[in-house]
Parts: sequence; structure tokens; C-alpha cells
Amino acid sequence: MTTRILAIADEVDEALYGDKLDRLDPHIVLSCGDLPFDYLEHIVSRLNVPLLYVPGNHDPDLSLGDSTWSPLSAEPPRRGPEGCINVDGRVVEAAGLRVAGLGGSMRYKPGPNQYSESQMRWRALRVEMVARLTRGRGRSLAIDVLLTHAPAEGFGGREEDVAHRGFAVFNRLIKNLRPRLQVYGHVHPYGVAQPTVRLGATMIVNAVPHRLIEI
Repeated sequence: MTTRILAIADEVDEALYGDKLDRLDPHIVLSCGDLPFDYLEHIVSRLNVPLLYVPGNHDPDLSLGDSTWSPLSAEPPRRGPEGCINVDGRVVEAAGLRVAGLGGSMRYKPGPNQYSESQMRWRALRVEMVARLTRGRGRSLAIDVLLTHAPAEGFGGREEDVAHRGFAVFNRLIKNLRPRLQVYGHVHPYGVAQPTVRLGATMIVNAVPHRLIEI
């Protein structure tokens, strides 16, 4: 069975506020980060399909919430877009796909959702362990999709730029888990169509601003 994936990242595509979104008709939406919460909420409410996301380096820290909130506050802290599923550091099954997520970029300044290579290595190791331990019987793959904000090292085309450099550990994770798809954002193509590339059996796709992918 073919699954249609709408992958989005980094840039708001105004066309997705119109009829184009309905015509794409995806089974699942994967967001690679750095998108406004209300944009994600619009998409998930229009389509009524699962929307899984990881945070980008320009997103708020969703792991801690607002520590200043109290029961007397008018509203609880908003820790992410409503109706969407944060898969950062997790493995989640939706629309028949097992999706592992790792948000954030290489650390280049103070701020949330940024990691050194060694920090991301530990995060990736935990995800790999979870993927292997929770793989159901009869499944040939531990995961179907690796969803990240930053690219794997050597696949983003901006290795000289620390802020947009990919993580070497993502290459190892792809080789070890062999997902059918790895989708990322963070690296803006500025209107130039980015070719789909492969690492072994894994298709690697830059989702900025959106891509419809069938697997």
C-alpha cells in the first residue's frame, strides 16, 4: 500500500491555505520544524490526518514549558501546536508508519533546540534503542521514516556553515535502522528544486517549504 506524505519545513507556503492542500490529499503530515504553530494547526484541522513534528532551532523549548505558569493564570502554558504530535526523541506509529524524530540543529549560538555532535549522538542512540526494542513481530524495519530538522552530514550542501551543518550521527542512524525515508528541513533552497538522493535504501528529501512523497 502506498502512503502519501506531506512533508513541510521552515517556510510558510501560502498556497496551503487554499485549495492546494485538499488536492494533495496526504495520509499523514510530517513537519521538520521552524513553522508557526497556527500554520500547523491550520493544516491538521483542514486535513484531519495525523501531523507529526519535531522542533527546529527557531522554535521554543517544548521540553520545559512555561515555568512561570500557576493555577491562577488565565491559560495553561502552550507547549506545542494543538492537535499535533511532537515526536522529538520518540518513535511514534501513525498512518501505518513508524516515525522516529530528532529535532534541533548544530549548536551555533545560545538558544533552545541546538546540540553539539556528541549531544545529538546520545539522543540518536536512545531513539535507536527504542526503535529496536519496540519493533513489532513481522516488521522488517525498525522504523519507516526518520524525521529531523537538520540534515545528515554531507546531504544538506552547507557543510562550511556551522549553523546549517548536518549531523554525522544521522548517517549512522540511517545505516543502522534503514528507514525508507529520511526527511529534513533547516537548509533553505531559495526556490531551487532539490533532488531526492539516497543513502543505501533510504530516500533523503529536503522538505522546504513542502514536498509530497509517496512510499
